[in-house]
Amino acid sequence: MTLQRLKTLLARVSDLKGAAGLLGWDQRTYMPSGAVQGRADQSATLAGLAHEFFTADEVGELLQDLSDKFPDYYSDDASIVRMMWRDYQKARRIPAALLMEIQQVGAYAREAWHTARTQNNFSHYQPHLEKMLELQTQLAETLNTAADGKPFANKYSALLDRFESGMTYEIIDEIFTGLKKPLIELVKAINANADAVDDSVLRRHYAQEQQLAFGRMISEALGYDYNRGRLDLSAHPFTSTFHRDDVRITTRVKEDYALVCLGSTIHETGHALHRQNLSSSLYRSNVENTGLATAETLSRYYENIIGLSRECWTYFFPKAQEFFPHLQDTDLETWYRAINKSFPSLIRTDADEVTYGLHIILRFELENELINGRVKVADLPKEWNARMEAYLGVVPPTDSDGVLQDIHWSQGGWGYFPDYLLGTIFASQLDEQLLREQPNIKQDWARGEFGGVLHWLTDKVMAHGGKYTFPELAQRATGKSFTWQPYMSYLQKKYGEIYGL
Repeated sequence: MTLQRLKTLLARVSDLKGAAGLLGWDQRTYMPSGAVQGRADQSATLAGLAHEFFTADEVGELLQDLSDKFPDYYSDDASIVRMMWRDYQKARRIPAALLMEIQQVGAYAREAWHTARTQNNFSHYQPHLEKMLELQTQLAETLNTAADGKPFANKYSALLDRFESGMTYEIIDEIFTGLKKPLIELVKAINANADAVDDSVLRRHYAQEQQLAFGRMISEALGYDYNRGRLDLSAHPFTSTFHRDDVRITTRVKEDYALVCLGSTIHETGHALHRQNLSSSLYRSNVENTGLATAETLSRYYENIIGLSRECWTYFFPKAQEFFPHLQDTDLETWYRAINKSFPSLIRTDADEVTYGLHIILRFELENELINGRVKVADLPKEWNARMEAYLGVVPPTDSDGVLQDIHWSQGGWGYFPDYLLGTIFASQLDEQLLREQPNIKQDWARGEFGGVLHWLTDKVMAHGGKYTFPELAQRATGKSFTWQPYMSYLQKKYGEIYGL
């Protein structure tokens, strides 16, 4: 009865979060712009109620009472109690008023970000971002306690820990520092041989309607269930999960560059598959919510490992020629090399596999310096452009193409950006393990058979939701600790072949 009572209380929290997610999805898709005030108030109320219900004394008493009742550490029930006790102790330290203010400020900041990006006007966004930074700094100070009860060495770790428990600034910085030098070297080597790949086939006219239809066909073939989801347009592609049977994705389209819609749709399909294949035993438990590095692992696996593979396009390219008849003059190898062309881009979501990580490292560094007061919001455009030039050799001509390109800071996603690269790295580690276990599985992709890889990923990752920390998941799924070396090896082998390095 004690466990059942806990699950009943947690289900209320899960439902409130789902309702809040639906409001957020609507704001980013169909909500009229004049509705911001009401949406800000509604979002704040739901966030406040979810926080109040979750941090209630009864929930804490039940969690504490159940904390030593399950000898099987990784059983569903033991994991629900263990992970919710961890999150409960964090949440109890956050004042409800602060959480509600973040939600309310975020609703206005999202609209300001959208206007600023559209108008290339950073000054319009600056005061909203300054207010959000102030609130995130307060949040970091409120949460600045590690699992051992001691303060984090760097208060930015408190924000990182919210999105991926146990991943501190020091751990991530060591990984990114190890990766940064060989990434920059690979970028330079590719740039020196840039003419080896021609991607002009991607820069023809691709009508929006056909792009969306083609993307939908691919997402269905990969396993996305449209009876439990939908595909829409938004300024910044995203996935919203209200529960495992309502998982919605968005994409964006550039009619003069096909890879934007294609990459975004497959990326978000990976997120959606992750959530649609959650074990039903975790429904409304709050443990269905994974750490965000774990979430990015699946989206990047589908976008890069599958979506940019020669095997995948052996199956899909003839279909692309049906959707886009002007591709009849192009062969598979030309298409494969084109979609894998590597070049320094201005926009993170448009970045290729090689350069993508440097975009994330830049944001990780700036977030850390903003939270620790070493960079001011007013200086962000200058700092952003300087690092883009140092790491990628390009300088954004406008702030819309630079510091204004991401929505995350406006909506309170501080500490989130590193998870994009952590997940990208882990996707390669998972792929390495998959090929050890099933060395011929990618031949299935060439026949349009993606059920095998979906089943394997569900067993290793998707079904488990947030039962494990990121390091635990890596160890259980691959038998090895999380490491960046498989990712770098993957890039060097693949792009060494494409560019003749």
